[in-house]
Amino acid sequence: MAAKINIMLALLDEKQKRIFLALEANALGHGGVKQIHEISGISQTTIIRGKKELEAGETVDNGRIRKPGGGRKKLTMKYGNLKEEIEKIVADKTYGNPENPLTWTTKSLRNLKEHLEEQGYIINHDTVGKILKELGYSLQQNQKMLQLGESHPDRDEQFRFINQKSKEFILKNQPVISVDTKKKELIGNFINAGAEYSKKKNPTKVLDHDFPIKELGKVAPYGIYDINRNEGFVNLGISHDTSEFAVASILRWWQTLGVNTYPNAKNLYITCDGGGSNDSRRRLWKAQLQEFANITGLEVHVSHLPPGTSKWNKIEHRMFCFISKNWRGKPLVSVEAVVRLISSTTTSKGLKIICIEDKNHYELGTVVTDDEFATINIVRDTFHGNWNYAISPKI
Repeated sequence: MAAKINIMLALLDEKQKRIFLALEANALGHGGVKQIHEISGISQTTIIRGKKELEAGETVDNGRIRKPGGGRKKLTMKYGNLKEEIEKIVADKTYGNPENPLTWTTKSLRNLKEHLEEQGYIINHDTVGKILKELGYSLQQNQKMLQLGESHPDRDEQFRFINQKSKEFILKNQPVISVDTKKKELIGNFINAGAEYSKKKNPTKVLDHDFPIKELGKVAPYGIYDINRNEGFVNLGISHDTSEFAVASILRWWQTLGVNTYPNAKNLYITCDGGGSNDSRRRLWKAQLQEFANITGLEVHVSHLPPGTSKWNKIEHRMFCFISKNWRGKPLVSVEAVVRLISSTTTSKGLKIICIEDKNHYELGTVVTDDEFATINIVRDTFHGNWNYAISPKI
C-alpha cells in the first residue's frame, strides 16, 4: 500500500491528493485516517478535509485546486515590512536611515537574499526579484558616463570609509551634508531641454541662439544636501564659482537651516567631489573652511570622493536631478524665476529645497600664502589624508 500511495501522490495535484487519501482512509475503516497519515506523511487535517469534500460532493469552481483564500500566505503578509526592507537595501534612500548613507554594493538577487536572511527573513531569490519588480526596479545596463582610464586603486576603500563615518555622525545626530555646484545656467529666454504640456501648435517661443546676454549673465547654483533629513539648500550665485563662494554657501545653509536643525552639533561632515571650487588640492577651500570653523565653532570634517566618481555624489542623484526635471522645458528668464523653480522642487519621498540668491561678488585668483596656509588647524586622516581631513576652530 505504501508504494502505491507514494507513486500516486507524485502524480496528483493538491486537491486530487486529498480525495485519493480520503478514499484510501475510508477503505481502511476505523483508524484509517491515522494509518494513511503515517504512510503518506500528509497531515490528518488534510485527509479529514478530503473526506468532508467527498461526503459533501464539493467541487472547486474555475479549475481551482484550493478554495479562495487557501494556500500559503504571501511573504509580504507574513513579513509586513519586507518591501520596505528590500527597498532600504537597494535604494539610495538615506534620510532618517543611518544604515546606508552611501550605497556601494553588488545588488544581485542572491546577495539581496543573503542579506535578508541575515536579518531573519526566510525567502528565495525569485521572490526578491518579484518584489523588486513590484517596487518599480528593473535591471539597468551600465552607461558610459564616468572616468576615462583606470579607477583609483583605493576607490572602493574610500567609499567604505565615507560610508562608515557617515553612519557614525548620523547616529550621534551630527550633520552630514553632500555639496557641489550644479552646472552654470544662462539667464534669459533660451531653450531649456525637455518638454511640458501646452496647447497644440502653441510651443513656448525662445531665442534662436544661446549667446549669453551680458545684462542678465549666468547663475551658479551651489547645493547643500542634508543626507539624513532629505533636505536641500541652494545658494544661487551670480558671480564666480570660487572656493570662497562654496564655503559661503555652506555657511548660509548653516545659518539658515543647520544651526536650528542641529542645535547641539559639535561637528560637521562634508562629502564632496575632488575638483571644482571644493577641490581637494585647493588651498583657498581649506582656508575658507578655517574661517567657517571659527565663525560656527564646529569642527569640520571633509571627505572627497575618489577621482572619476562624481556621479555617486549624493547631491547629484538625490537633489540636482530633480531640479533639472522640475524646470525642464521652462526658459530660465530671470534669477527670480530660477529661485522659484528650485524652491518648488519636491519628490514623493518628501524632498524639500530652500533657494536663496547670493548677490555677493567673488574674486578670481585669490592666493593663500605658505604662511597663511600654515596657520590652518588641519589634521589629516592616516588613510588618504589628501582626501580625508578635519579643520578645528581657532581658540
